[in-house]
Amino acid sequence: MSFQAYLDNIEDKTGLTPRQFIALAKERGYDDPSVKAGVIVDWLKEDYGLGRGHAMALVHVIKKGPKIDAKHVGSTGSHRDESDTLWLDGKATRPTT
Repeated sequence: MSFQAYLDNIEDKTGLTPRQFIALAKERGYDDPSVKAGVIVDWLKEDYGLGRGHAMALVHVIKKGPKIDAKHVGSTGSHRDESDTLWLDGKATRPTT
């Protein structure tokens, strides 16, 4: 599953876009560099029922923003993404390529 697909699945499950999760994390102070991933994973599991893989996708965008490693972009593997920049504003508003 691609990184973007993880984020899209989270939106399907929770009704919240990645950008909304970033804002919620910021309100809690979870965007601070000193906050460990486990704290965020526990919050996402407790409040939204997200598993570790999906939660770690959100940890990435909360802590590092929308850029991802380009090594899977355009590859043929199951984890390939179309771009090295993730769309955080919801599936309905994603531009078509």
